[in-house]
Amino acid sequence: MRGSDENRHPAIWTHSLRSLFALVMVAMLIVVSATLVGLDYRRSRSAAIEDAEANMHAFVGRLVDRLGVLSGDTSALVGLVSSVANSFLVPPPERVNDKIAILREGIMRSPHIDGVYVGYPDGAFFQLVDLAMPAWRMALDAPRGAAIAVRSMEKDAEGKSVNRVLFLDAAGMQFAERRLTSTGFDPQTRPWYQAAVDGKAPVSTGPYEMATTGKLGMTISQAHHGNGKIVIGADVVLDTITDFLSRERLTDGSVSFILDAVGRPIIHSDPAMMRRIMAAKQKYDPVAAPQNDPLIESIRLNPPAPGKPSFVDVGDRTYLVVVTPLASALLLSGHRVVVAAPLDELMATANAALLEGLAVSGAVVVLAVLSALVLAHLITKSLHQLTASANRLQDLDFTTPIDVPSHVTEISTLNGAMNKARDAIFTFALYVPKELVRRGIESGQFGGRAAWRQEVTALFTDIYDFTTISERHAPEEVVAMLSEYFDIFSETVHAHDGTIIQFLGDSVFAMWNAPVADERHAEHACRCALAVKERLHAFNEKQKAKGLPEFRTRFGIHTGTAVVGSVGAKERLQYTAMGDTVNVASRLEGMNKNYDTTIMASGAVVAQCKDVITFRPLGSAQAKGRATALDIYEVLAASPVAGVKMDEAQTGTAA
Repeated sequence: MRGSDENRHPAIWTHSLRSLFALVMVAMLIVVSATLVGLDYRRSRSAAIEDAEANMHAFVGRLVDRLGVLSGDTSALVGLVSSVANSFLVPPPERVNDKIAILREGIMRSPHIDGVYVGYPDGAFFQLVDLAMPAWRMALDAPRGAAIAVRSMEKDAEGKSVNRVLFLDAAGMQFAERRLTSTGFDPQTRPWYQAAVDGKAPVSTGPYEMATTGKLGMTISQAHHGNGKIVIGADVVLDTITDFLSRERLTDGSVSFILDAVGRPIIHSDPAMMRRIMAAKQKYDPVAAPQNDPLIESIRLNPPAPGKPSFVDVGDRTYLVVVTPLASALLLSGHRVVVAAPLDELMATANAALLEGLAVSGAVVVLAVLSALVLAHLITKSLHQLTASANRLQDLDFTTPIDVPSHVTEISTLNGAMNKARDAIFTFALYVPKELVRRGIESGQFGGRAAWRQEVTALFTDIYDFTTISERHAPEEVVAMLSEYFDIFSETVHAHDGTIIQFLGDSVFAMWNAPVADERHAEHACRCALAVKERLHAFNEKQKAKGLPEFRTRFGIHTGTAVVGSVGAKERLQYTAMGDTVNVASRLEGMNKNYDTTIMASGAVVAQCKDVITFRPLGSAQAKGRATALDIYEVLAASPVAGVKMDEAQTGTAA
């Protein structure tokens, strides 16, 4: 019958099911991964373009704001002079001080203004310039200390032209004057005068290269309200605009520039291109367009729709371009700002995400193959999980539940039985020193009834007058207090690498250097006793606050050779230490009451750790049941500096 069953259910069927399971899972993952990666790439690409478009519009908005600030400050100054300052209705040299006071105040508040001037119909000219620019200082040969220069072209009493310049210091005080050769300059021939004469509103001209400074600038001018033939003008330096364009870039390869009404570039974000633009024109003339920039030429020949993103191919590169008219600012009004960014740089994040997605998808497919094979294997091998659970029980690990769900009745029954066994062992472990068992297993010392001689440090404790405490309180109350008391010992002994061998009523027996080796066992035992003493102080404060008795604990510590191992009956063993060392530690604990001390140690303990623990010698004493006397010491504290000698500790204590 068994052979016939094997023929009806050959092993190859199981293998085929496993392969089919893996194949179906991989195929589904490939389809789903490819779909998700494709959708994610399209979404990332659209998001990148939308984000770039939003950044481009925000860039244009910031540019318009900057132009608005420049226009507003300059227009305000020009408008103030043209509408309020009547001192400008008369040509120089009349009311020169009044003119200087008004123009100086305005130019000091507006660092972007290169100079402010007034042109008169008789050819007179009055100008105030800021000497912060080195070009002006050189052109006017300004003396040291000069902050403001005032140029005045006027007629003398004989009708001859007089050209002079006054120099003012930072406080506005005139301290030098120089006559200049007449140049025949007539403000009536200048574009800024002709554009504003007899007008009502401010107008802008330019941009052009300023004659003296060589900077790119524009002029805002306006006719005086009291006399339309008198025109006030102010030169605005566009350095802040050129710096803004060159600094604010979407990507490393993106560019931005401003085109005039006929499509000629006047400002460019690329400094090299800006130098070519400046070199391609004459002073006071509109900027000429370099003819060898393919991106500019492509936009000039096929202007994109205003405000909408478009794609422009330049050679083997595609640019995302947004062209926006500048309609809100007096400066550069009617011009267009162009922001262009290479599409490959904008898509860098999306392309990286695509490659990352493909890599992740490939890794997922590989993991899916392995996972499918492993999963198919685990379906038929649930017993391996139960074996692992049994091993955890051997390690006394009760935190991980045993949960092996299966449709097989036998496996489910075994899973339930192991959970019951886990609960039973866990309950039993509460009554056994679990840490002692674990350390014994790790050290290999638990192997039946066996014992050996070994140097150890033993610590015994006892609560003073515990019998009286027990008589005066209910048993439940005593148990509750002892439980918290023993928690302190358990935590502190474990923290100092020791092992609690046994709780004996209200006493504690702890040991170091067994079952786990510890080269500093005497030191650790002393430090542990001091730490417990410190924690018991806080414990007793809580006891007093509750109206409960204090637990005054005495400690005895001794180091020596003891017989260590598992002793007892065949069916009941106990890991312990026996011998004179253990007895002496117990006797030292009891001798504390004779010396009014808390922690007493033997000379053997002092010999091992006197360089790190401070002791107070108490002399020699005879322990009960022992023929020879002991050198006994009180454990005071851990020495603040390692290497303190015994004589020094004694001297400090006596002092």
